[in-house]
Amino acid sequence: MTHILIVEDEPRLRKDLVDFLKLCGFTAEGVATAEGLRQALLDSEPPGIIILDVGLPDGNGFELASEIRAIHRCGIIMLTALSESDDRIRGFESGADIYLVKHSTLREIEAAIRSLLRRTGDLTDATDNTGGNWVLDSRSWTLTAPNQLTLKLTATEFALLSTLCDYEGGVCDREKLVETIARPGAHFDNRYLDAVVSRLRRKVDAHTNLQAPIKVVYGVGYTFTAPAVVR
Repeated sequence: MTHILIVEDEPRLRKDLVDFLKLCGFTAEGVATAEGLRQALLDSEPPGIIILDVGLPDGNGFELASEIRAIHRCGIIMLTALSESDDRIRGFESGADIYLVKHSTLREIEAAIRSLLRRTGDLTDATDNTGGNWVLDSRSWTLTAPNQLTLKLTATEFALLSTLCDYEGGVCDREKLVETIARPGAHFDNRYLDAVVSRLRRKVDAHTNLQAPIKVVYGVGYTFTAPAVVR
């Protein structure tokens, strides 16, 4: 499993990155200073990728990238507010593999990480924890495909998938599924269930580039046909 070290002095962004990357299947830790970076490189598991802020309170990210390059073989992604062309050039010259500005979304940062891992041949290492399964996360209400692309689920979608996964490839009847997604005081029937499933299939296809493994068993109900892990 790829370990990622985030070097960022802004507490909120650092925490968001650590939490998000853990949900994506990586191990991650964050430090706020250049000294924290040096200590982490001595004390912790060697990182496969370092996400490095340029403007640290006790160091310059460009100089730190050169320092890291001299002693470690790891990917370096610079994440900074500096977006001028000269800054990007300086970043690459100092040893950065990818240069991102701070308004990049978490998904864009994840995509940059996976792109870098593909380049270095380490992507398999980053995805071993799922074993090729679909992963349904009950804490974040997300579904992660075997290719590691993730989508956020609504409460109804999560309840539906959670119930299907409980059957471990077996068929869940329509009545059970309607009962699962029904809300008090509202009318839910088979037509509504089919609409929810159809919408979810399209959403999975669009976000993961994989066909949703939700199959209809005519006259009975639905089944989730692929291996799945619920956590």
